[in-house]
Amino acid sequence: MNLLFKIRNPTSSALRSLSLQRFSTPLIYDSNEPKAQAADSPAENPAFIHPSAIVHPNAMIGLGAYVGPFCTVGSSAKLGNGCQLYPSSHVFGNTELGERCVLMTGAVVGDDLPGCTVIGDNNVIGHHAVVGVKCQDMKYKPGDECFLDIGDNNEIREHTSIHRSSKPGDKTIIGDNNLIMGSCHIAHDCNIGNNNIFANSTLLAGHVIVEDYVHTAGAIVVHQFCHIGSFSFIGGGSVVSQDVPKYAMVAGERAELRGLNLEGLRRHGFTSTEDQDKELGKVPAVCSMVQSLRDSFAENRRGICKSRHWSGS
Repeated sequence: MNLLFKIRNPTSSALRSLSLQRFSTPLIYDSNEPKAQAADSPAENPAFIHPSAIVHPNAMIGLGAYVGPFCTVGSSAKLGNGCQLYPSSHVFGNTELGERCVLMTGAVVGDDLPGCTVIGDNNVIGHHAVVGVKCQDMKYKPGDECFLDIGDNNEIREHTSIHRSSKPGDKTIIGDNNLIMGSCHIAHDCNIGNNNIFANSTLLAGHVIVEDYVHTAGAIVVHQFCHIGSFSFIGGGSVVSQDVPKYAMVAGERAELRGLNLEGLRRHGFTSTEDQDKELGKVPAVCSMVQSLRDSFAENRRGICKSRHWSGS
């Protein structure tokens, strides 16, 4: 493979003015993708930028990064070591990608707005996903700073949208190890914990809080300001307009409590002893659930999903 240390036929004025000294590593330009290889020094593991990509000279590109054909990297962007931008993916605005992040074809990360988008290590942004752009809140004032903070090891699948906060004092936050399937939406100022699974077309309105190990089925909608407790399950097609307590299972066109999420609890190591203990007040899981219920009735909270009324037949 021929490795050239200069740009061949640059396609824009930004590329013509490219200064290699702006980058954190030497750059390689070639018409083919580079083959992965071990490197003992930065010179042996340079970043690769396809000649058709548009990379601002002020962008920071880490060691071993790959920027594919027709990609765009803005002036304030920072790409960590080993990041991969597949063809026609774009990084705009004050955006920082941690190490080994992958942007699939058509993904857009960041926006030319005040504030920033910060994404941790080992995240995958799916095909045509849009992450870190302006919120859809009419209260947002142009010129205000807005923020998105995403942790590590998240898989964000195709056509998902995740928006920045609506006010300078807030953030949209996503933790670690979440699987966010295709066509999901996470609106402004949401706070998502760790190890959650959102099935396709899970839609979260603004200011929703999701704790840890929550599992949603497909095509669910969560009303703004709702809280979804840890280890809960939301059935497919549900509309959640009030809080979902910890460990609960809800379902229905207007989501109703259907009992405990027993299968989910079993999978996560909860024992039958905890379910059947006669002195439930001493069981930590029960204490946590009771506190979750109490919190849902605090001022400015939405209460909990109603229980289902069973007929006598």
